[in-house]
Amino acid sequence: MPATATFRIPKHRRHVPTARQQVRKVLADWGVTGEPGDTVALLATELVTNAVTHCRVSFAQVRVTLTLSGAELVLEVADPDRDRLPRLHDPGPDEEGGRGLALVQALADDWGHRQEPYAKCVWARFTLTETARTDAPAAC
Repeated sequence: MPATATFRIPKHRRHVPTARQQVRKVLADWGVTGEPGDTVALLATELVTNAVTHCRVSFAQVRVTLTLSGAELVLEVADPDRDRLPRLHDPGPDEEGGRGLALVQALADDWGHRQEPYAKCVWARFTLTETARTDAPAAC
């Protein structure tokens, strides 16, 4: 049975570190440490930052879901602005932003997005090696 953890944060930049800390806590509880844990936390930060930056729905919340099933870990970040779909951007050297999805594409085994009835969800999938996990997760 897969282990799943879901939490929500208000759509505001000041809550991005809270999301990253929550992701790190879930991963640590599941025994996902070291480089795989760092990579997932980094990409969670990128996807949550994108959600809080680009979502045009006032007073929205961003939903973060982690699912661990065997060696597969899936990170999902959803926001209620279902019609603004993410797209890769080729930023110029002087642009401060625009590299988040390129990082996701480079570091995740697979990624994509889907439209839900009242939200859009951007997901990233990771395949963990045995050494990436220190122990099996307890069911949530």
